[in-house]
Amino acid sequence: MNARERLERIWRAGVERVRGDVAVRAALADGSATDFSHVLAAGKAATAMARAALEACPQVRQCLIVTKHGHDEAWTAGDSRVRVIEAGHPVPDENSLRAGEAAIRFVSGLAADAKLLLLVSGGASALVEDMPEGMTLADLRARTEAMLAEGLDIHAINARRKEISGVKGGKLLARFAGREALSLVISDVEGDAVSVVASGLGMVPQASGHTAMATEIIASNAIARLACEEAADALDLETIVNDEALYGDVAAVAAKVADMVRQGAPGLYVFGGEPTVILPASPGEGGRNQALAVLMARELSGMADVAVLAAGTDGSDGPTAAAGGFVTGRDWARVPGGAQALAAANSGGWLRQAGGLFVTGPTGTNVMDLMLVVKG
Repeated sequence: MNARERLERIWRAGVERVRGDVAVRAALADGSATDFSHVLAAGKAATAMARAALEACPQVRQCLIVTKHGHDEAWTAGDSRVRVIEAGHPVPDENSLRAGEAAIRFVSGLAADAKLLLLVSGGASALVEDMPEGMTLADLRARTEAMLAEGLDIHAINARRKEISGVKGGKLLARFAGREALSLVISDVEGDAVSVVASGLGMVPQASGHTAMATEIIASNAIARLACEEAADALDLETIVNDEALYGDVAAVAAKVADMVRQGAPGLYVFGGEPTVILPASPGEGGRNQALAVLMARELSGMADVAVLAAGTDGSDGPTAAAGGFVTGRDWARVPGGAQALAAANSGGWLRQAGGLFVTGPTGTNVMDLMLVVKG
């Protein structure tokens, strides 16, 4: 097994542990809370989460799923209880507004005896929206694109989103008049705050007075990183560092973690988080993980015994089909144009030349990013 195969196996073990169906199945395994009448799932992991919920709760009468374009699964077509809306991410589209309207109708129309299971995962901020009077879709898209280009972290972005939304920050569940609601949340944010994941789509409203509402984090980056460490151990590979350190500007992050690797012992280095990228006016192909991979190739250039895999756990990285990139300490010198690619935000193009694009397709989860480095 070569270095790339080892890193891919370890990365996939981490993602498998936090997949939407796996996490929901575990959360409902004791059978104490499976008599839900309605399910609403929103986010990149929505379809996987909903599948497990419907398996555990056969008496569910209706299920609304909102997910990213291309993230539906074939099973939904055979279940008459299920409606699926695929919408735009990371920039909202017309279907995001349809999804917001559908979610409001779904929750506000439930009877007094209804029990709602709300399944929330990252990405729902863009996928489900209800705008204030006077705002157009063009306004919303421009606002979103500007925030993404500024290099803001997800806490800052989602705080702004909550200000204008009619469904975020607990506003969706404020419309629920049923008997009981439970939010199961897969976290894609630092600190695992329910108020930040999906901009608080699964939050219990503070002033609701509803005692039968609760939220639970069922999967996170920390859980995925632990699974990576366990997979490495099974391959007789010692984990030297396991740290949620991928926060801040992507170039500064690359310099910091590369220094750890240079000075550290041989073995596996596991990093999680979500760095930020400031984009030029006309960015090329790529996303933050592809940029991070290219930066790591630069930082570790000349270290022949080092390999790196950086990828989004949701299987997507920016507006591309790749999840991230794989590089070695030889690639920066071997493949020309790295500096120009970074300056033009065209890391995907450089990785394609290097044979390092990492493509997985939708994974059924979203717990930020994982970067694995093997030394020696």
